[in-house]
Amino acid sequence: MPRALRKDENPPRHPTGSLTTPSGETISYTIYRSRRRTFAIMVRPSGEVLVRAPQRASEWRIQSFAEAHAAWLETALAKAAARKTVSDGLPPITADDLKQLKKSARQILPARVAHQAARMGVTYGKLSFRAQRTRWGSCSSVGNLSFNILLLLAPKEVLDYVIIHELCHRRHMDHSPAFWREVERYCPDWRTSYAWLKEQGPYLIDRMERGRN
Repeated sequence: MPRALRKDENPPRHPTGSLTTPSGETISYTIYRSRRRTFAIMVRPSGEVLVRAPQRASEWRIQSFAEAHAAWLETALAKAAARKTVSDGLPPITADDLKQLKKSARQILPARVAHQAARMGVTYGKLSFRAQRTRWGSCSSVGNLSFNILLLLAPKEVLDYVIIHELCHRRHMDHSPAFWREVERYCPDWRTSYAWLKEQGPYLIDRMERGRN
């Protein structure tokens, strides 16, 4: 359970908790509260466990949610450790690399986004390009699009899938069945690209994090 603070302690930036897996391993996690309505749990490439929760969710509900995913966490952490072993053998992505990727993104991505938008018959607002740890792309309610510059290290079909994915949010600002039908209409092989991001994306993020250290 999350520990109580001593009177002379300042609260941490993000509270933490812990749970015990079926095999008896103790896992610590960091809690991120926001205006979201649902709970989510994730394992970063570094092995850090994050629990995302609604702003007013009680510690008991957060703990219950985390404990319900204890078995999944055990498997996910083992996979993260295996990926890190492989990633450690790859060169880190340095600050200079990120600057070059951002420059390339500004040169390459606007035309690719414009092409897909014209093909789909949708409009969009501003474009931005960032090095991010948790998102490959996003679309705001007013149509501004953001893309992770690490996508330039992925196969072109993966990059196009993310562009199409975000442009589909111009018609459906959710991940409903209607949204995924729209994705499939313009990117029939999207599942292959989605799987690539799930399997290979963490290597890119881990290389970036090592380059920042």
